[in-house]
Amino acid sequence: MAMMNNTSKKPFSFPPGTVIRGKWYKHIYTIVKELGYGANGMVYLVQGSAGYQALKMSDSNVSITSEVNVLKAFSKVQGSPLGPKLLDVDDWEVRGQKIHFYVMEYIQGTDLLSFVQSKGFSWTGVLIAQLLSDLERIHKEGWVFGDLKPENLIVTGPPYRIRCIDVGGTTINGRAIKEFTEFFDRGYWIGGSRKAEPSYDLFSVGMILINLAYPTRFTKAPEGNMKQLRKAIDSRDQLKRFAGTIQDALEGKFLSANEMRESLLHGLSHVQATQQPKPKAQRPVPNHSTARTSSAHTSRYQNQRSKKTGHFLETVLVVIIVSLLYVLYIYGELL
Repeated sequence: MAMMNNTSKKPFSFPPGTVIRGKWYKHIYTIVKELGYGANGMVYLVQGSAGYQALKMSDSNVSITSEVNVLKAFSKVQGSPLGPKLLDVDDWEVRGQKIHFYVMEYIQGTDLLSFVQSKGFSWTGVLIAQLLSDLERIHKEGWVFGDLKPENLIVTGPPYRIRCIDVGGTTINGRAIKEFTEFFDRGYWIGGSRKAEPSYDLFSVGMILINLAYPTRFTKAPEGNMKQLRKAIDSRDQLKRFAGTIQDALEGKFLSANEMRESLLHGLSHVQATQQPKPKAQRPVPNHSTARTSSAHTSRYQNQRSKKTGHFLETVLVVIIVSLLYVLYIYGELL
């Protein structure tokens, strides 16, 4: 699974098999492979006492502490977790250097872009609706995700569920966005604020929808702005059902993630309703259920009638036999 942007120099390089021993809690982790790296640290797949886990290390205690605080805050949010579960926080002393690290749940799955390319664009609506539900809960707790992009979103399952694997860009509401990727950044496209607020994340969600229809993305034109983005939306049939929602997200018209989610679902239901074929006029078809009921009723009536006739004949026969016996008895007395 992709973990982080590989755009900067590797801060560390430890081969598979390297053993990491926590200084304070003494937990032991063995490096399996590298998952990714970025400006704030390195992430490895490790084997711990509880199986496979993801370990992020950095020489910056500030960045590690910040991300740990985010994961702790996420764990308190009600509902399914968007980010990974925090498992351990410690230091590792190696080669005379102190390395700060934390261990988190290893989320296995496929990145969002690869999943949609493999399973089909029809999955886009339900997965983005899930993402918006999670963002609503996070925003209410005072956090903004900041660096939302398909590489950071993993689809697990089945049942399919969208999860985020990198919370490094998550910022407290009202502060300046810590990390961003240009294609998903409103400051890059329309010169909008990079202030951490729900509308910043929703702009990124709109750009994620565009990215899913343009897997290789596209470059910003010299005069690139909303006009270029609108043209990109109109040029892809897959985006027609989302066009209004995307444009409103890019223009900052939604006040909350829930509002964007409702718009998204409304667009999906409207398109499905208009695509439903109209029923053809048909000749009346006998109601088989009614026919069966009528037939059953008739059969019961005939059975009851037959039973009554049988009972009457039995009574007549008994009367005749009793009468004959009585006559024979009288005849015997006379003799």
